[in-house]
Amino acid sequence: MPTIEDIQRGALRALVPPPRLRLSDWIEGHITLPEGLSAQPGPVRLWPFQREIADAIGDPLVERVTLVKPVRVGFTTLLTSAVASFVVNDPSPILCLLPTEADCRDYVVSDIEPIFGASRAVADALTRDDEEGERNTLLSRRFPGGSLKVVAAKAPRNLRRHNVRILLMDEVDAMEATAEGSPILLAERRTLSFPDRKIVLGSTPTREDTSHVLRAYAQSDGRIFEVPCPDCGDFSEILWEAIRWPEGRPAQAVWCCPSCGTLVSERRKPEIVAQGRWRPTRPEVQGHAGFRLNALVSLHANASWAKLAAEFLTAKDDPSTLQTFCNTLLGQGWKGEGDELEEADLAARGEPWGLDAVPEDVLALTVGCDVQHDRLELTFVGWSEAGCAFVLGHRVIWGQWDENETWQELDELLRARFPHALGGRIGIDAAAVDAGDGQTMSAVTAFCTPRTRRLVLAIKGAAGNRPLIERAGSKTKTGARLWIVGTDTAKQTLFGRLSRGESVRFSGDLPPVWFEQATSERAVVRYRRGQPVRSFERIPGRRAEALDCLVYAHAARAILNPDWQARRAELALGQRPAARPAPVLRSLWMER
Repeated sequence: MPTIEDIQRGALRALVPPPRLRLSDWIEGHITLPEGLSAQPGPVRLWPFQREIADAIGDPLVERVTLVKPVRVGFTTLLTSAVASFVVNDPSPILCLLPTEADCRDYVVSDIEPIFGASRAVADALTRDDEEGERNTLLSRRFPGGSLKVVAAKAPRNLRRHNVRILLMDEVDAMEATAEGSPILLAERRTLSFPDRKIVLGSTPTREDTSHVLRAYAQSDGRIFEVPCPDCGDFSEILWEAIRWPEGRPAQAVWCCPSCGTLVSERRKPEIVAQGRWRPTRPEVQGHAGFRLNALVSLHANASWAKLAAEFLTAKDDPSTLQTFCNTLLGQGWKGEGDELEEADLAARGEPWGLDAVPEDVLALTVGCDVQHDRLELTFVGWSEAGCAFVLGHRVIWGQWDENETWQELDELLRARFPHALGGRIGIDAAAVDAGDGQTMSAVTAFCTPRTRRLVLAIKGAAGNRPLIERAGSKTKTGARLWIVGTDTAKQTLFGRLSRGESVRFSGDLPPVWFEQATSERAVVRYRRGQPVRSFERIPGRRAEALDCLVYAHAARAILNPDWQARRAELALGQRPAARPAPVLRSLWMER
């Protein structure tokens, strides 16, 4: 039995806790990166800007940690190391929340298992016998004093059965509202029974007006990472607008100190980053540490200022690639460019070419077809090697959707070839035909299925954060296969390109009604199930056939991989591209 002295000593230890080892020191002393997982395997050595993030995660006085992050700054390794520390030093119910089931499995297989297996302290903690004897699975692991579960945000049921003290959420901007509301709020509610809970939230931001991580960062103490100028000594955050390089020579990119104008070369980056510090911009906020990073401070070789400058020059002319650059490398949310388009502005950009005179730069041609009950509408879009879209023309086929003559006329139009400025004639490379109307779906799939080799595809639009185009997982009742087009994804890209002007050009032959229909929707932000969602809504009184056709033609382009040099040569010589060879089926009966 314990003596009175033992009880008194235990009470004293409870009143005076032992000195706390900083999480950054523990990680560097216990976490090892195995071969094949990192370019620098072996014991983890945190970068200067990672240390304070780690220490905030390990600080019991900080309830929330938010990180606005780019790629190439090692957040996943840092997050996994923090999980390992809780398993070893502070056993608790731990929940990692990721957007999808595939993300969960990939994270466990690619990060958790290799790092845990290579780090002896964690491996020893996980191999101790669990007194409850519960079965471990890939995404659920018990250990003495706690558990680790990795779950997907897409299924609300994943969040119902767990009460957790440690909640770690990654890529929250990719999480969509479920039937039960925001998965982020649902997950946070599972921590309410723990007064000493820890909530860590990180993500690469997407759109500024709907970003979960930017909204959380705005509620934090707003820390920014500043480095000293080697010349004047003033501390400043390295921002993209301060990166300079001579015209056409991104390899000579440098950082310009905003205080004194000194040009700091890349070779000084490790020195100034090592001396960097985090500064809270809202120090009055307590218990919520927020960190904002960009890849300009990363010490990865592929995050050098020269490489980032070269990537910017490649991305800057296309809003979709520019948004990726801003999100993933600068850690910035994308602003709502092109929320509403002006019909007159687009119509004024008409040029003297069209389907009767296809411009020299057009080397591929796609068609989007919208199916109405009394007509088919088609928009023809040409594509240059540089990615510029040329809206060449619009055609309407009048006829009932269930009449053979209507589909025969469509087939003839999709087989047509058009005079090209290089001297030859260009044909249609791919067409996307709308099968989203349940009444017309069987007719559309019956038309498209035998023409799949010609890339005439039956498609169905789907809202939300989806790929631009992908094959449906299951077949229709008639056995046909549909392609799913992410209409919101396509419209976000198109609206950005249309508003900028230089990456979408228009034929002067397009009728005025086409421009009216192409600008028939606007982007809005609505709260759905407590979560801001950016979507597209119809402007009252307008039809949208031209916009739908443009979306489908844009999606059809995504399945092409043209040989640009060969195509240019074919058009210059006036040759017809060689037909794809028909498949040869061998019968096993003949071999009997």
